[in-house]
Amino acid sequence: MLAVWGSAAFYAGAVSAEDRPVRVACVGDSITYGYGIEDRATDSYPARLQALLGDGWVVGNFGKNGATVLKKGHAPYWKTTQYAEALQFRPDVVIIKLGTNDTRPRNLGRYKAEFVPDYLELIRSFQTLESRPTVWVCKPVPIYTERKGMTDPVIRNEIIPLVEAVAEKAGVGIIDLNAVLSNRPELFPDGVHPNAEGAGLMARTVAAEIMEKDKNE
Repeated sequence: MLAVWGSAAFYAGAVSAEDRPVRVACVGDSITYGYGIEDRATDSYPARLQALLGDGWVVGNFGKNGATVLKKGHAPYWKTTQYAEALQFRPDVVIIKLGTNDTRPRNLGRYKAEFVPDYLELIRSFQTLESRPTVWVCKPVPIYTERKGMTDPVIRNEIIPLVEAVAEKAGVGIIDLNAVLSNRPELFPDGVHPNAEGAGLMARTVAAEIMEKDKNE
């Protein structure tokens, strides 16, 4: 388990004066939601992240099955109640893990040019909140079995370069969830969604990144 206690001050800033925990909003699709994980409340990646961060932090799971970055995608995150709730959460840290569903031909195949602008707008919608959160974007996890037109070559060759461009343009940190789950097909029972062990690896990777930033400040 990561040693993360006592590290909330950097993100809290003025928040600490309000004597409330640091709020971490996990924004994403079914992989954030914890689809396919038997005990989602305990073993989804946001739940595992909460366990790692411990007291002084509150992690919210705002994952929505099937969600896309693209506003013209088949299921835009923009239109979900989870998005509205994430904004209302007053987060101090936002972790965005989207892009897997955008790989479908009906999405990226038609609207690739809109992916970066839409993603940048999503980031800004959080950055302009009164809580002024630190935003991180994630490289999506691998796809081991084609599902509904979603394939790993599109993740690797199209989505990840776009996410890297988004991070550079927005000036936000990037968390590589793809690398940590590469060559681990046994952690993906249906080829797309990580199991509880995979979610734990995601949580440890996210915790390590946000704590490293805190340590270096």
